[in-house]
Order: sequence, then C-alpha cells, then structure tokens
Amino acid sequence: MRRIITLMLALILLTACAAPAQTGGGSTQQAAAGGQEQPPEDPAEPEEPEEPEPPAPEPYEISNPADPKEGYVPWDGIVEHLFFHPVVAYPELAFDGDAQANGIDDYMVTVGEYNKILQSVYEKGYVLVDIADVWSETTGDDGQPKMVRNTLYLPEGKKPLILSYDDTNYYPYMLENGFTHKLIIGEDGKIWSWGLDPQGQETVSRDLDAIPILDKFVEEHPDFSPFGAKGCLSLTGYEGILGYRTAKSTKSWDDQREAARQKEREAVAPIVAELKRTGWTFGSHTWGHIRLAGKKLTLAEIQADTQRWQDEVASLVGDTTILFYPHGERPDGNDWTQTGPIFQYLQSTGFRVFCSVGVESFSYIKKDICAVICDRLHPDGITLRRARDQYLQFYDAKDIMDVASRPQREIKW
Repeated sequence: MRRIITLMLALILLTACAAPAQTGGGSTQQAAAGGQEQPPEDPAEPEEPEEPEPPAPEPYEISNPADPKEGYVPWDGIVEHLFFHPVVAYPELAFDGDAQANGIDDYMVTVGEYNKILQSVYEKGYVLVDIADVWSETTGDDGQPKMVRNTLYLPEGKKPLILSYDDTNYYPYMLENGFTHKLIIGEDGKIWSWGLDPQGQETVSRDLDAIPILDKFVEEHPDFSPFGAKGCLSLTGYEGILGYRTAKSTKSWDDQREAARQKEREAVAPIVAELKRTGWTFGSHTWGHIRLAGKKLTLAEIQADTQRWQDEVASLVGDTTILFYPHGERPDGNDWTQTGPIFQYLQSTGFRVFCSVGVESFSYIKKDICAVICDRLHPDGITLRRARDQYLQFYDAKDIMDVASRPQREIKW
C-alpha cells in the first residue's frame, strides 16, 4: 500500500513540473476546443520616465527705495535715467556696410561697450532703482489726484539710476544684423538669450543680450541693486514681444495663424513671469511705434493703437503706468507747457510717467493733470561720437567706444 501511495505522489509531482510557466504576470490559458494555447497577455507597458522637475527659483527680494531703512540716507537730488536699445552681439554682422549699418551705429551699443558702461556706472556709485518707485500718485488738498516725487533712501554715498530698454521685441531686421533672436528660460531656470552666430549655429548665452548681461552683473555685484530693481522694458506690439510673434495681423488671418499666435503667447508667458519675479518691469512704447507729435495721426488712430497695445501686450505683461514716447516725440508737440487732447487721452488710460529723450535727466510734475514727464539720456553711437562731455558723470566715451568694430565715421573728441 505504501508503495502505491509513493508512486501516486511521484506521478503528481511529474505532472506539476510539466505545467507551463506563468508569463507576464498571468497563467497561459488553454483554448476551449482542441486544447491549444492562447497567446500570452501583453506585458504591462513600461512606465514613461518622469520629466525632471525644473529648478526651484532662486529667492529674489524686491523692496521700495522710498521706504526708510536703517543705515540708508535720504536722496532728494536728480534721479538719472539711461536707456538702451538692444545691444549688438556680433559687430561683424551689424556693421557690414548694408543699409542698416549706419542706423545701428547711431542708435545701439555693442555687448562690449554695454559691459563697460555697466562697470563704469557701478564704480561711480550708482545703484539701480525702479522707475515706478520714484514717483507716486496721491490726493491733493483739493481732493484731486496728483503725482509726487518720493524721497529715496539709499546706501550712503550712492546715487540712484533708472535703466530702460526700448524695442525689446527682437524685430526681424535685427535677426539678420547681429542681434540675439529672443529670450528663453535656461536649464537653470534663469533668463538666457537664443540666436544664431555668424556661422549660423544656434547659440544660447547669458553674455550676448542686455537683459541676461545685467542679470549676471547684479548676481556678481548685488550692491548695484540694493532694492532688487533691474530695468524697465519698453515694448511695442506689432512684431510681438521678447522675440515671440504674439501680434495679430490686420491683414489676412485664419485659424492656423491664430493657433500659431496662441502658442507664441503661451511660450512667452514664463519668460514674462521670470523677468517680473527678478526685478524687471514693463512700459509701453505704443503698439505700432507711432508718432505722437503734430498732426501725423488723428486722436482716433492713437486710441486704436493704444487699445491694440492693451489687447496684445498688456494682456501678457500686465498694466503699466509708464509710457516711453516713440522717436522721443512729445504728444501734441509739447507736453510740459500744455496738455493737449492726445496727452489727456493717454493719461486717462492709466499712464502717469511719460518719458522722452533729451540731453539731461529732466523731470517735471504737471500741475493741471496727474502726470510726470521726464527725459532720459541715450548711450549709443551718436552720443559716444559727439557728446562725450555730457556723459562723463557715467563713463568716458574714449574708454567705452569700440572704434575698431564700428563704421569709420566722424568722432568729435
């Protein structure tokens, strides 16, 4: 009997060992007819690798220089204001003798010149302040709104400086003439520029564009920006902003073009957010870079342009109280001895600080309307060649100008 039981156990073990192995987490199934095997179930799909988390933004503190701070002293003097256009990354492309060369020579500085200017104003004791912190809107004794100049509290021995940057839109003509093409977010989460070098190779850098250059300079010299301020970016809208084609054409338009525009709007949103987080602000340069003086445009045309700026630019960067006059032209021809209909309209839309261009950092609080008008100085080829003495408080053009790279035109020093 014992031998029979032993033989039966051996037979059971042999049958078990001959059973097919399980695959893919489930047993192989037998077909109902003919005893044929069904194919095994598909194994589970491999999990997609997780995208790496973007780097956490570095802490960045922005404060107001009008708030008294221990160890800081009041400043009631002139607040200097310098403005730049986009800087030339590749002089060999900008100054190649084509139809754009002399205009770029007149109105821009090179990356090398820009770096020297930043170093010079830093060494001469200037510190950056936000233009929106210099003046405030309040209510006068008559109950009407008015602008007032704030007392700024600065580190002892320092002088305030506003920086602004016109046409930071990266127009198509710039892309062929030695400028970077757009701003991007780098792998480190910071603002970088993207463009093509003279050989047509893609180049991502923090050393070829005015905006990341200033970011780096402040990182290396934090006392240059004790309040966290950087500069104010003066934007048009007709070619998009910051290198992204966010404008809607007034000509033919269709769903495909609109979809592409919306993708550009989505792409620029994190750029705007990072700029604002790290001390950059935005101002209007009008949507179409229009002329505000004289009778070249009707009030209705200026109103339409302003509405387009609100729709296509303010919708991305937020509202602003700062207006930078295109071509430096004052509304109605003269905005400080009179307040004409164009100025009144622009002020009614929310603008309070109106910036032109001049030979000194002039400012004037208007008495009849809640507004400030001011001039700003322009480091560029024109003033490097012809106005050395007017800029000595900031830098010496002899030390700054890249004479070898620029067109060989007259220099008056």
